Amino acid sequence: MNIIRAIDRRLEEFLLVVFSTLMVSVIFLQVVMRVTGNSLSWSEELGRYSFIWLVYIGISYGVKKQRHIKVEVMLLLLKEKGKLIVAMIANVLFFVFCLYVIFYGYDIASQLLSFGQKSPALHIPMGAVYMATPIGFGLSAIRLLQNLYVQFKMLTGKQEVQVEDERDRMKKQEGDDES
Repeated sequence: MNIIRAIDRRLEEFLLVVFSTLMVSVIFLQVVMRVTGNSLSWSEELGRYSFIWLVYIGISYGVKKQRHIKVEVMLLLLKEKGKLIVAMIANVLFFVFCLYVIFYGYDIASQLLSFGQKSPALHIPMGAVYMATPIGFGLSAIRLLQNLYVQFKMLTGKQEVQVEDERDRMKKQEGDDES
């Protein structure tokens, strides 16, 4: 159970660190090699594919932390329960979008895998690169379900209502900075 809890808490962070480190290291190595008069044929490709995976895993991390860019004008006008309902509607709509992207993203990635197309320098199956989309949005869908579960508990009164907009976060941060 502790392993599952650790994966739940740290999966995106771990993957983001791995892909960031890989991308920066490979690009740095390419720069060093160019300065010495040599060039690596595969480094730019690996850096690009790491960045693609980084972006899609980052979407899931943003959902987990509830820090995606959003228009908060409506949230400023509403009280706690109203903010909660608007946040739940937004999460349900995002969840439906995730399901759409997962379905069609997997379809495209599996077609590329079946074609056997490989990347030019690394000879990685292109379907593996395109699989970043359904995997990233799959993780996002899981995080959205987790958020909706907590929000439903708040709505039914089983948990204290805590819906923060950016203004609330800024006030809390200012209070933390003063202490």
